[in-house]
Amino acid sequence: MKSAVETISPTRVRISIDVDFNDLEPHVKRAYQSISERIVIPGFRKGKVPRAMIDQRVGRGAVLDEAINSALPDFYTQAARENDVLVVGRPSVDIKELKDNELVKFEVEVDIRPDVKLPDFSKIEVSVDDVAVTDKDVEEQVEALRIRFGTLTTVEKDAASGDFVSIDLVARVDGKDVEGGSANGISYEVGSNRMIDGLDAALEGMKVNETKKFNAPLVGMKEGEEGEVEVTLKAVKKRELPDLNDDFAKLASEFETLKELEADVRERLKRLKAMEQGAQARDNLLKHLLDTVEIPVPENLVNDEVHDHLEKESRLEDDTHRAEVTEEITRSVRGDFLLDAIVKAEEVQVSEAELTEYLIRTAARYQMTPDQFAQQITQAGQVATLMAEVARTKGLASVLERVKVKDASGNAVDLSALAPKKAEEPQA
Repeated sequence: MKSAVETISPTRVRISIDVDFNDLEPHVKRAYQSISERIVIPGFRKGKVPRAMIDQRVGRGAVLDEAINSALPDFYTQAARENDVLVVGRPSVDIKELKDNELVKFEVEVDIRPDVKLPDFSKIEVSVDDVAVTDKDVEEQVEALRIRFGTLTTVEKDAASGDFVSIDLVARVDGKDVEGGSANGISYEVGSNRMIDGLDAALEGMKVNETKKFNAPLVGMKEGEEGEVEVTLKAVKKRELPDLNDDFAKLASEFETLKELEADVRERLKRLKAMEQGAQARDNLLKHLLDTVEIPVPENLVNDEVHDHLEKESRLEDDTHRAEVTEEITRSVRGDFLLDAIVKAEEVQVSEAELTEYLIRTAARYQMTPDQFAQQITQAGQVATLMAEVARTKGLASVLERVKVKDASGNAVDLSALAPKKAEEPQA
């Protein structure tokens, strides 16, 4: 097989492929066998029909068509690999010449990943917020800790915003109970707006054992549709908070005094905000690169992704939404091309330990065990995608080390100080 590549644009190439018939012969043989198993000819068992009889009945051309259709993906993949072409999207194939028992010539036009020219990262500067912890920040954290140690006490009163209530809920559609739409003894804070639209308005002013009904959109319903929700108030409770003093500090922490607890909270917040600087520097660097680096995007690839997205939402005719989705997908594709170029330039390798660490963190976000999450991505065929995500994160972190980072006050920020320290090797 011979192949050559012609550049059509920065994101599209034409691959010319010449195949000697000897290379096509295994596919021809399989085509004859496949047709032999499908056709019925008196006097011959399926799968045992001679070639000559198949040529007579269905024609040699039909056999070659099937053989070529079967062979093209293999030859195309081999040619792309030999010419170091990183293809994306669906190829367009054109058979240019077919000489039986001699050769097949065809051309493939396909979108490719662009060649991204990366800048000198040492000349880039990004800005991040100052590390500033206010008294209000400390107070909010201590108050949150105080709430954790609060107790709920039942009171005799009508429900009002800020109260904690115990309620029973039943959801119905067209007068029928929704499967899984009933729950008893739910604890809920009135006014938090964390459950069902309209629930807070229904609860305010309700008396214990009173029942109300209201309409609300339910999970799984189409936009604009509503079901009926019935709520019964079982109890009203008030949260009682412990006093802010040294006794509370002893109860809620390892410290003896409230001042020591507040000082520790302040230090923790400083470390957290310093870590946030690292995340902000990473995000700002990525934005800077996307805004300044030329990254052409294959139009067909974007159009296909936009179409698939709108089709799933049944919004193919919504031109305004199409423009929004096109912009979003274009930026996402440009980001992937940029990060993959960094991965290649930095020669990033992902170790088993790094992949495992990423699995554990991601599984925790989805409230799954690492084994469950690993099994799910394996079954979905997403292992390669996960590896690419880890490599991109590692590549961006690698180049971020060469970027100048300053806070809003103009002070240099040492991001290396935020990295977790490696454990020292034991002395021999």
